[in-house]
Amino acid sequence: MTFGSNLQYLRKLNGSMTQEKLAEKMNVSRQTISNWESGDIYPEVEKLIALCDLFSCTLDELVRQDMTQVGSIYSPVRVETVPAFRMARYTVISPEPEDDSLGRMKRWADETGIAKHPDYRLIGWDFPRLTQEQKSRFGLRGYTAACVLPDGFAGDCPGAEMASQEAADYAVITIREPFKAPFATIPKAYQLLLDYLHQNGGKETHGEEFLGCFEHEYVKDGVTFMDVYIHAGK
Repeated sequence: MTFGSNLQYLRKLNGSMTQEKLAEKMNVSRQTISNWESGDIYPEVEKLIALCDLFSCTLDELVRQDMTQVGSIYSPVRVETVPAFRMARYTVISPEPEDDSLGRMKRWADETGIAKHPDYRLIGWDFPRLTQEQKSRFGLRGYTAACVLPDGFAGDCPGAEMASQEAADYAVITIREPFKAPFATIPKAYQLLLDYLHQNGGKETHGEEFLGCFEHEYVKDGVTFMDVYIHAGK
């Protein structure tokens, strides 16, 4: 029943999508979705491919792997104090803003030589201040990419905003290969962090002096990792 369990798991990760909503997207009945999840019937190949496109996963992951298992994907949650830092940040609002904003800051880091600095890193987070019309009618999303600036950096970044981040405590989790099934793995990481905070008397908080959450992607020994941070407020 791996496929049925995976489908139910992915549906719940997608904002607790109902069977009715998924049925509408797949152009089938709600009972068909229920039968897929229970294992009573199996979707045709075209529907499987459509499900993979919808949930950003591979066919092998959907039908053969157990996507509900998190042990090999996620590290244990830890709490880190992130020191104060300065950053140059750039926000893009578009249907697919991540690549544009991250690409812009990567090019700037290369041009200035900051990319060669041992403390260089890029971070990013969803830009929250969009109207409902922008999101639902036009399909827009916002994403901010930021280059953490080394101590003593005195240059500027035309078109980007300079900002500062105060030292703050964060709950952190590391994802191994986050882009193999990004729709499933990255939201699940945030949920695991929130569960940890709630279980330990904390909560997600936002403030002018610190980021509420952000992500840091990097490659180590040929493997892609992503650290996900949520501010650990009390």
